[in-house]
Amino acid sequence: MTWIFDTTPSYAFLLLRLGLAVTFFFHSTQHIFGWFGGRGVKAHLANWRDKYAIPVPIGALGLFIEFFGSFALLIGFLTRPFALGLAVFIATAMFKSHWGHGFFLARRPGEASGIEYTLALFLMAMALVIGGGGVFSVDRLLSR
Repeated sequence: MTWIFDTTPSYAFLLLRLGLAVTFFFHSTQHIFGWFGGRGVKAHLANWRDKYAIPVPIGALGLFIEFFGSFALLIGFLTRPFALGLAVFIATAMFKSHWGHGFFLARRPGEASGIEYTLALFLMAMALVIGGGGVFSVDRLLSR
């Protein structure tokens, strides 16, 4: 059980953790609440079900991990499990939605984006799975 809370005492992991927390908070509020130009939970779950064959309960679990994972990462609590959940969430998006559209982000509105952004988020999340929450994390306090 200690491997969940153990962390490398590094400021680099703190920066990764905070960057992912902020990114996934805003991204999840688009998906769930329709904020910041998002379509809301019903539209996203229906789109994932119809376009990508992701069952609604699995999509809802993904949204739960995305939203609550952002808060967990912000304070560095259960960093490894939530980072792994976010890595799976974003890898699913990469393979289901962005794969086959090249590498780069969309250059024009309405153009499909490649894997550039999702790959970066996936690798950031996996770095937290490996290294933990870093300094100033609840995990670090609990591992002492």
